[in-house]
Amino acid sequence: MFKAIFLLKRKPGTSFEEFKEYYESTHRKLGERALPTAKKYIRRFLTPYPEQETVERPETEFDVITEIWFEDKDAFESAVTALAAPNLQAEIVEDESRFMDRSKISLFTVEEFESTID
Repeated sequence: MFKAIFLLKRKPGTSFEEFKEYYESTHRKLGERALPTAKKYIRRFLTPYPEQETVERPETEFDVITEIWFEDKDAFESAVTALAAPNLQAEIVEDESRFMDRSKISLFTVEEFESTID
């Protein structure tokens, strides 16, 4: 399996709750439609742990970690090429602009190592 991770931030003026609701009710469906070769699609919404002294939740650089698995690197590269198609790209940009700070999108590919702790 091959995994890609996106770090995403809500646009200014959008609450975390609005961001999460829009992502799950609308953007998620676009992602599922645009990435039919994806094997797994997980969104991990980040909740900052309160500061000890203030009990305030600090503003974070990102609001969600999106993980998408593909069969292999070739399937990922094919998906990236498909996402760049002009009509689909325009639809994605329009949708993301509604709730996301597009200047803060970060994409990573992942090499994972796992160990068990006894």
